[in-house]
Amino acid sequence: MEHIVFEIGLAIGLIAIAGFISQKLRFSIVPFYILIGMAVGPHAASIGLIDFRFIESEPLIDFMGRMGVLFLLFYVGLEFSVGRLIKAGRSIAIGGTIYIGINFTLGLLFGYFAGVPFKEILIIAGITTISSTAIVAKVLVDLKRTANPETEMILGMIMFDDLFLAVYLSIMSGLVLSGATSVVGVLTSALIALGYMLLFIIVGRKLVPLLNRALHIKSNELFMLTVFAGLFLVAGFSETIHVAEAIGALLVGLVLAETVHMKRIEHMILPFRDFFGAMFFFSFGLSIDPLQLGGAVWLSLAAVAITLIGNYTAGLLAGRSAGLSARASSNIGLTITARGEFSILIANLGKAGGLLEILQPFTALYVLILAILGPVLTKESKHIHNLVSKVLPLDRMFRTQAAKAAAPAPSGEKHQR
Repeated sequence: MEHIVFEIGLAIGLIAIAGFISQKLRFSIVPFYILIGMAVGPHAASIGLIDFRFIESEPLIDFMGRMGVLFLLFYVGLEFSVGRLIKAGRSIAIGGTIYIGINFTLGLLFGYFAGVPFKEILIIAGITTISSTAIVAKVLVDLKRTANPETEMILGMIMFDDLFLAVYLSIMSGLVLSGATSVVGVLTSALIALGYMLLFIIVGRKLVPLLNRALHIKSNELFMLTVFAGLFLVAGFSETIHVAEAIGALLVGLVLAETVHMKRIEHMILPFRDFFGAMFFFSFGLSIDPLQLGGAVWLSLAAVAITLIGNYTAGLLAGRSAGLSARASSNIGLTITARGEFSILIANLGKAGGLLEILQPFTALYVLILAILGPVLTKESKHIHNLVSKVLPLDRMFRTQAAKAAAPAPSGEKHQR
């Protein structure tokens, strides 16, 4: 640990270089953070004091990356609100079911036709289903879309994703690691996760007047410490009951968005969001060894193609069910395309269970491609929507749906008093 401070400084310097390149090319910054992380790591060179392998500092960089996810989701929660989430509850449940149903089914079919064993099929389906909350949050913030009408559906689908992940991991941990699973245990885990999120939102909203008084703190230092204590305690507790810590951070943001201190918290959190968010994407790239990706290229490319089709279709159907426009629905399908931390987590579960070794390079390449494509597709969503509309009459289909929904009641009902 002798040179750990120097290594952290080197990592931050590389991240800054990636940021300058991104700014110069006017391109989304997320892929550059990931690529600069991939360029270094255990496979890289060491030149005297300059060690690009980051062996000593990797655990610290990984922890800073976890903090980045928390700050990103906390900020997104602040930009949203519990009120908006509650109003969109029904459409979120429908949209989330559509999204999980389409992507998990396609993942199962893909694994089956790839010819892998049953357990590997289930692992691949999970890898290709769960979106990256960190990348989606970063893109929404960078493109200033947190106030867009479709954002509540996107955030709701992220939370629905987490509930599915809790159930999925409960099943797969039993199946892959112990060879058996308990139906009661699976149902209990799912109910705890769902109940916790709903209870937190309901109780949190009731406590807003109390929070307004408790956070009326003049000292900026004490104000920051109080908010951060709440953020990390809730996120940490969430993880202990098998709800992702990132979702815990999102829940805290959702509740605090209802308080009169929202703007002060938002201003305070910005530098932490940007710094630790950058560290997350760098640490993610650091975990990928480009020398081990060759054998999984075609499998990964096929999975990417299927995911793009499935996500876009799910976005259109989810948006249409919520009464959103064709353009907003396209934005949903493109924004939730990115894959990241949860896909890696599922692949690591397969590795721990001694499943096929190809799962690791497949997941790394699949995640990398979609982590790069996701922000790009989101940024260019308007052009993509216009391009697809030339082939499919999306706007006309959505207008027809809206017209049917707004149609007057039959004449018999119309004249009843």
